[in-house]
Amino acid sequence: MPLASPYLAPSDPWSDAHLLHALEEVVARELDRHLGVAKEWMPHEYVPWSDGRNFDGVLGGEAWQPEQSKVSEIGRISLVVNLLTEDNLPSYHHEIATLFGRDGAWGTWVHRWTAEEGRHAIVMRDYLLASRAVDPCELERFRMQHMSAGFEHDHRHSMLHSVAYVAFQELATRVSHRNTGRESGDPVCERMLARIAADENLHMVFYRNLLAASLAIAPDPALVAVRDVVVGFRMPGHGMPGFERAAARIALGGIYNLRIHHDDVLLPVLRHLKVLELGGLGPEGLRAQEELGLFMGGLNDQAGRFDERREALLARRRARA
Repeated sequence: MPLASPYLAPSDPWSDAHLLHALEEVVARELDRHLGVAKEWMPHEYVPWSDGRNFDGVLGGEAWQPEQSKVSEIGRISLVVNLLTEDNLPSYHHEIATLFGRDGAWGTWVHRWTAEEGRHAIVMRDYLLASRAVDPCELERFRMQHMSAGFEHDHRHSMLHSVAYVAFQELATRVSHRNTGRESGDPVCERMLARIAADENLHMVFYRNLLAASLAIAPDPALVAVRDVVVGFRMPGHGMPGFERAAARIALGGIYNLRIHHDDVLLPVLRHLKVLELGGLGPEGLRAQEELGLFMGGLNDQAGRFDERREALLARRRARA
């Protein structure tokens, strides 16, 4: 059964169950569009299998050493974070299948999305092991810890909150993959992550269009959901071992930080949806719209201060080098 929303009064017609039914036709249309533009690709074609050899252990191969990796240090950190994020797919599937259901167009989309996301973890792990890009033992221990903890995202209040969250999160993941590929120093890695990022972009478009339909049908609760998600946004990997330290390194390395989050993730979606220009709102929607505008202004200021600190630190490092 869909989760009840604490943001909607019992008498409000836009309950989760009502919205799921009202948006079914939109989901069906977006699913048809997605299937028409999505391209089939094979994970094994993006893996340098000829570089692979046995590791130490039961087969008596060669132990991993950092110098075996073709990937930059920041690339290795980001690749591990990105893969561990993709690894938690069973939890993500449970979340959206519980909320959206397994029947009709919603269910078809849930299963299709899960199948496409599954390829990402497959190809990333195969690449990392075949190319000896990261420590395989550390990677497996992190995977066990992260998946054993499970995952619940911060915005499970309602179906609208979940739709708003994934609209931004899919774009954030796309940006992270593309930037990781560019910073990796390995053209094979960059090609693989660009292929994954293309999938994530299609997923973002699906959810962004669904969010646009939600804003048209139920503007006030949908805008409240957007406000809550933007103000409290965290990437789904935040619970993994050592995430805070890794995130700091990734931010300094220019893969994902406040400036990128503001300019390349939040602003594009908000501008496409014209959220800050939306009219016909009630008091709750107007308050959410105002708070969202204030938050984005403050986030831009924070990003500016981060840019200054980052440049100063990089300048000191260049001087020492």
